Order: sequence, then C-alpha cells, then structure tokens
Amino acid sequence: MFAAKDFVETREGLVFAVVDQGAEEGRVLCFLRYAASRDGWRKYSTDQANRLLEQSYPEYLYYSRRLDAHLHAVPLRRIARHYRPRDVLQEILRLRKGHPVQRDLMELCRLYRNHGLEMEHLGVTGSLLIGAQNDRSDIDLVVYGRSNFFQARKITRRLLLSRHLQPLTDLHWQESFERRACALTLQEYLWHERRKVNKALINDRKFDLSLVSGNVEGVSFQYRKHGKVTLQAQVTDACQGYDYPAVFRIDHAMAAVCVCYTATYTGQAVAGERVEISGHLERVENGPSRIVVGSSREAEGEYIKVIDGYG
Repeated sequence: MFAAKDFVETREGLVFAVVDQGAEEGRVLCFLRYAASRDGWRKYSTDQANRLLEQSYPEYLYYSRRLDAHLHAVPLRRIARHYRPRDVLQEILRLRKGHPVQRDLMELCRLYRNHGLEMEHLGVTGSLLIGAQNDRSDIDLVVYGRSNFFQARKITRRLLLSRHLQPLTDLHWQESFERRACALTLQEYLWHERRKVNKALINDRKFDLSLVSGNVEGVSFQYRKHGKVTLQAQVTDACQGYDYPAVFRIDHAMAAVCVCYTATYTGQAVAGERVEISGHLERVENGPSRIVVGSSREAEGEYIKVIDGYG
C-alpha cells in the first residue's frame, strides 16, 4: 500500500513523493522531488521537475480524471524501490552514531517517547527518507493516526514551555514564508502558523510534524472544475483539518466543503471560525460541490485565511 509522504524510486533514479493513497489506473500519484546525479541526489523545484519530465520522461506526466488535475504518476511496474517513512525511521533509531541531522532526529524521538508517544506511530520523510540530507537539512516528521498527531502537538507545546525545544526565530519564519510563496501577507501567515504548534527547533534545527491519517477525500467521485471562486463562510467541522488532503466543512450555499492539498493551509482554521477561501469550485453529478485549494502544486492565488477567529 502506498500512502502520502512515502517516496518511490524509478529505474532511472527518479524519486517521487507520493501524494495520494493507493493507486489509480495502475499508477501511483506523486510529484518528482529528487533525481540521481554524479554528486548524489539533486533536489528539484516544481518548475524544474515539470521541465525535466516534459523533456526527458513524459511518460510520468499524468492527468487524473478522478481529481481533474495534471500531476505526476509512476506505473507500478516502473517502481524500483518504495521508501516507507516508518521503516526508515526505525533504521535511523538503530544507528549508534549517524549524521548530525540523524542525531537530532534521534533526540527528538527520545523526547516524544519520554512523553508517551509510541515510536511505531512515527516516520520520517523528506531528505532523510532517502539519505539525501546535509548539515542544513530540516527534519520532516510524520505522525500516523489523527489522535497520535494531536498528542504530538500537545507534547510539542509542553516541550517548548520546558525549553527542551525552541520556537522558530524570526529568520526561520521569514524563510518559511518565502519558501511557501503563499497568497497571505507575512503577518497573516505568522498568525495562522504560530498557533498550529507543528513546527519548532531542536538544537537550532527546524522540524515539522505532518499527519498521515489514511483519509481519502472524494475517491468515489469524478470532480470537474467550474472556475475560480472567493467566498466567506463559517467552518462547521475541522476535525480533518490536518489530514492530507485537509478537509474543512463549511456553511455556504455554493459548497459544503473545502478540500486543501497544500501544506501551507493545513490546520488553518477551527470549527466556529469564519474564513475567506479562494480556490477552484468543483462539482460532481449526484454529489456535493466543493472548493479545492491547491489544485496545482503552486496554488497561485489560492488560500484559506481566518477573518473572524479565536486567536
């Protein structure tokens, strides 16, 4: 079984990050992140990844009828290796020394374990998943199961208060904001992000927590885009707000739900808050309409922001 945050490697040495659970038409839906080079793994930006596939590997470009979206996909028969975050984390935890990033990861896991979080619920993705880390790498920690994820956030808050972890500095926040290139102002971005408590520093190294819940939104429907919309609505249910994709139930005549595929707006609002959403309206026969934020990886001009919240 393939899940979000897994990586798959092809015979050509291309490494893709899985973005959807399971397979569609015999393909794993994903996005190119790394390619093998003479000097090791080379990381690719969105534009670079699309350009490389268009020029050299067009067979990995794919249109999903179910999602009505263009993305990358690898046929099952072309997968040479499947990297699983849980398995790789356990391998790292068995190391006696390891790379500095790995040692910080070990210490972070020890802190969570000492506060009652079982290691079987954790995994590691990003550069550490394929051994492409360097001295400046961040730690991308995966938490499996919604209740475990919320437990990890509570532990993070306690560790920040006890100073076993450090809050992000202004420079870290600025870099995060610039990397996201989102449609919010810096102040709006900071207000939303700081209250999520899913990012911190360990030994001055940034890490973040992401949830893999197994939720698959809309798998039984084939949605079709009906243009971009911006609306304001009250959030009625945000229990899946940190899922991938994140799901926010809203009270609005145009759509009953907002589905978010970009991590920038994961956990962006809680039930009872009023939000402004800019995204693509999608409709389906005999099913509920929805607004999608992050219909493309760039999600240019798409956002979710709280306009009347709890602080």
